[in-house]
Amino acid sequence: MDSCKISNMYDLEQTIAAELFADIEYPWEALPKIGDYIRKIGPTLDSSIFEKRGEDIWIAKSVKIYDMATITGPLIIDEDTEVRPGAFIRGNAIVGKNCVVGNSTELKNVVLFNTVQVPHYNYVGDSILGYKSHMGAGSITSNVKSDKTLVVVKDGKGEIKTGLKKFGAMLGNEVEVGCNSVLNPGTVVCPNSNIYPVSCVRGVVPANSIYKDKDNIVSKH
Repeated sequence: MDSCKISNMYDLEQTIAAELFADIEYPWEALPKIGDYIRKIGPTLDSSIFEKRGEDIWIAKSVKIYDMATITGPLIIDEDTEVRPGAFIRGNAIVGKNCVVGNSTELKNVVLFNTVQVPHYNYVGDSILGYKSHMGAGSITSNVKSDKTLVVVKDGKGEIKTGLKKFGAMLGNEVEVGCNSVLNPGTVVCPNSNIYPVSCVRGVVPANSIYKDKDNIVSKH
């Protein structure tokens, strides 16, 4: 499943967390390491750009956080990001530059690359969202299977056992997820692909494609 490899999914120049992905092949392998990585690099961040705002919380000085947002650590938020009223960031989160974390959006154990937008009523848990990816209003990552078994990534030709009970979605660079869609555990959407609104997605969506439903995935032209 080469399409799911980090080298084919992400631009590591577009995240403060590039080192997190060193020495691993698939992005979900980073999920158990996010908290420790934040604690490691947080104290080393440039104090002219970042300030420590609580236990294991480092926020760039240019970030706008509204009073009604709730944040807990471990957490890093990079420059020029906006965290809007009602947002809930509940730990193990790395949020990139120029991102939007919107009203009633919840983040947990995630990496958001630069210029990611999760602006309205999104739940993003145990997931990695690539550069310029966007989740439409009400779209969510479902991160635990209903039978509580370990997540397996499948592409119709093969499968990879992740060993993870909690695994939401891996979105590549410039992925667009339509409103009110559900990305089921183990979903991988490869770069430059679009998910139709009100979709129920699982498995691997190829790069440069449009997901209309599970039996109707077409190439973009």
